[in-house]
Amino acid sequence: MQTEVNHLLEYPILFPAPPSALLQLSVIVPVRNEAHHLIQTLDALRNQQDGTGAPLNTAIYEVLLLANNCSDQSYIVAKHYQQNYPNFPLHIAQIELPAARATIGTVRRLLMDEAHRRLTNSGHSCGIIASTDGDTVVDSRWIYYIMLEIANGNDAVGGRILTHPDPGKVRLYHLRDVMYRTLVAKTEALLDPSPHDPWPRHFQHFGASIAVTCRMYEQAGRLPEKPFLEDEAFYKALLRMDARVRQSPAVKVFTSTRMDGRVAVGFSEQLRYWADLNQAGKQQIVEPGDAIITKFQNRQKLRVWWQIREQSPDLNDLVPIAHALRLEPNWLNDELRRSCFFGQLWERIEEKMAQSDWANHWPLVPITSAIQHLRHFCKLYSAF
Repeated sequence: MQTEVNHLLEYPILFPAPPSALLQLSVIVPVRNEAHHLIQTLDALRNQQDGTGAPLNTAIYEVLLLANNCSDQSYIVAKHYQQNYPNFPLHIAQIELPAARATIGTVRRLLMDEAHRRLTNSGHSCGIIASTDGDTVVDSRWIYYIMLEIANGNDAVGGRILTHPDPGKVRLYHLRDVMYRTLVAKTEALLDPSPHDPWPRHFQHFGASIAVTCRMYEQAGRLPEKPFLEDEAFYKALLRMDARVRQSPAVKVFTSTRMDGRVAVGFSEQLRYWADLNQAGKQQIVEPGDAIITKFQNRQKLRVWWQIREQSPDLNDLVPIAHALRLEPNWLNDELRRSCFFGQLWERIEEKMAQSDWANHWPLVPITSAIQHLRHFCKLYSAF
């Protein structure tokens, strides 16, 4: 008898047990040496609540946990948990990947593909794939709010990723970074508002808390198989397709602040970077407030132009937009005409800006200065 094979990555089906007939959402949990965190992670997923605080019906969701290349007791901990809670829809598999492919990108893609297969093969083409991590504790209504945001017409949902208070000085750098990024998100919402992602919102869309419909997962080309930052690449793929991505403050998780991360680039690497800055007595430097304001103001103007492009608007209107973004007007006009989606156009613009004199025109500034500038701008703008 031939073994059934995963439809994308040519691995045997990891979770052969049939899903519930009522299944609406599959949670994927990549695990590598997470034995010390895993019980908390699974407890939070098992004790999900609905909007009233009542236990969420476990027939509508499941958890797919894949222990990959583990050298600790992660798989055994998960199996014991499964035995202790037999009514909890927890499916477990383990795999040993070749060194070249033993990356979070490969594992998360394997899992998301498996979730997609289980949902679509059982007739749930409108199902939701939700991702978290083995060192992360989801909020008690995490699933409920994900499903609510999707029901509101969104294609994907990024969750707020919180950390527990840490008395170390690195936390100050983390909090400044969060404040800066939050103010950037608020500036964006004020200057180039999105009907599907209004303020209040946040700025995160990472593997510890991201969800996507099966339909959009297919349209975006599935999760890119990258050794790291696979979640960021997937987010860019969603934006490229003009997917409706909601960065919901109601959807939140808590994750660890360890510096011994599993990937070369990620939150743990960022923590080490802040620790080095602290030791050197330096501040983080970031894009200045005026650069961010200029970018979003002109993106909004360009979005308006994009919406009426079939009415043959005056091309001269593109010239001040191009100049503000440090671009050639003819290049911008050509890109407008060849792009199928606005997100695709803006991605090309950002790539071109990175090659232009934008960075020289807007040199980086200390993060505290940028925070002060953006906070003042948002306060004044909101007053009108």
